[in-house]
Amino acid sequence: MDDSHLGDFLRARRAGLQPQDVGMASHGARRVAGLRREEVAVLAGVNADYYTRLEQGRERNPSPQVLDALSRALRLDTDARAHLYRLAGATPSDQPPGHAAERVSPALHQLMDGYPHTPAFVLSRTLDLLAANALADALHTPFGAADNLARMTFLDPAGRSFYTDWNRAARATVAHLRQAAGFDPDNPRLRELVRTLTEHSADFTRLWNTHTVRGKTQDAKDLLHPDVGPLTLTYQSFDVRDAPGQQLVIYHAESGSPSAQALHLLGSIHATRRQVEPRSAR
Repeated sequence: MDDSHLGDFLRARRAGLQPQDVGMASHGARRVAGLRREEVAVLAGVNADYYTRLEQGRERNPSPQVLDALSRALRLDTDARAHLYRLAGATPSDQPPGHAAERVSPALHQLMDGYPHTPAFVLSRTLDLLAANALADALHTPFGAADNLARMTFLDPAGRSFYTDWNRAARATVAHLRQAAGFDPDNPRLRELVRTLTEHSADFTRLWNTHTVRGKTQDAKDLLHPDVGPLTLTYQSFDVRDAPGQQLVIYHAESGSPSAQALHLLGSIHATRRQVEPRSAR
């Protein structure tokens, strides 16, 4: 890649910021648009000569720490930060520094509710179920709590019967958590989850120690629901752009198949229960 691209980007973003935008006082006549190179260097905590060499293309290998510092100094958003990394020939981490809050936006809730005939839910990188539509809630009713797919697989008794091929589901779950550890090894939620699973499941401990890594695939899910019987579902997962680490997962049954009919029945059963339970409580 032409070295000038990184310098052009840094100069343009520097020119787009005024001292007051970054909480700095402006001294003397300014002969350049925006911030001076020295001011960016101060904000990023790097040597001014080093920063000048970056803009001029004479420094080619800034470290991730320097790139993160420049991202903060130049007030880059997530997309611009990732672009800076690419221009420098580096790979950005999949999430900004720090542990992202696991909140699901109202717009995403609304999107999931727009799929009434197929289960849709949002997972964190550590497989916490952050949000679900009504049919996804119905799908997971065999479990005591639909809170975390790893805990549900290994520690809830329903997991052994819900997943028709439990061994395959268990291997995929652990491999996904291993991938999460690569993204954010110091994530306190991941550490807590692994500690709990290791203490209470010999199967999890054995699989965890294999260090197998695997992301989400499009393999079919073979499930057994006590209310409607066997289900064969495919799925797609989508990264949530405004919440790095979150994934929207949508299950799908082939149109006209027994699984599609079973999903429809499951939705009806769940809706009926929701109408009856409040009356029973009264």
